[in-house]
Amino acid sequence: MALKYKRVLLKLSGEALMGDQNFGIQETHLKHYSNEIKSAVQAGVEVAVVIGGGNIYRGLSAEKSGVERVQGDYMGMLATVINGMALQSTMETIGLYTRLVSAIKMEQIAEPYIRRRAIRHLEKGRVVIFSGGTGNPYFTTDSAAALRGNEISADILLKGTKVDGIYTSDPKKDPTATKYQEISFREAIDKSLGVMDMTAFTICQENNLPIIVFDVTTPGNLLKILNGETELGTLVK
Repeated sequence: MALKYKRVLLKLSGEALMGDQNFGIQETHLKHYSNEIKSAVQAGVEVAVVIGGGNIYRGLSAEKSGVERVQGDYMGMLATVINGMALQSTMETIGLYTRLVSAIKMEQIAEPYIRRRAIRHLEKGRVVIFSGGTGNPYFTTDSAAALRGNEISADILLKGTKVDGIYTSDPKKDPTATKYQEISFREAIDKSLGVMDMTAFTICQENNLPIIVFDVTTPGNLLKILNGETELGTLVK
């Protein structure tokens, strides 16, 4: 089956790495992410990854603990670097070539973000992990994914979640919630659908970068999406 997408930006949740723990990284979830990415790379897809840091630190809730907002956001960015390092290590143990790139300079750990270099890594078949968010406070990792996805000219932004798409309301709380098979950026923004932040939606809308929200926890789903089985998630365009 012909692949529908050649280069993708995969946005992964940091919180999903917790598994059934209260915080931290569960090994099985790290391996699952890595195996899903490996299947895509073996199929010939160029994969860039943005991973969140919510399993370690959430900047938005930091103020409640007395940490000032900007400081908390930077702490959240560092959490994404930790997750990126963990993902990089796990992917390399299963034979993938990777590069960890950080929006915040830390030469001993990660490369600084240079757009042309990142694209060259992708062309050579390396998985590029973008960490450190955008390098600026007040921006989420969703916004970082939208920004990097456009910068590297990705064909699509894939948002991997625990839910199989975008619903009219939270399906866990509302049994009458129905799933959107496809939705426009304008509708997603107007209805304030909380699956991604508005900044991310707007960046993608302005640059015509479509988004698919899908369940990444089910083995094989990523490759099916790449093969064009978009009904497994919700397409935003």
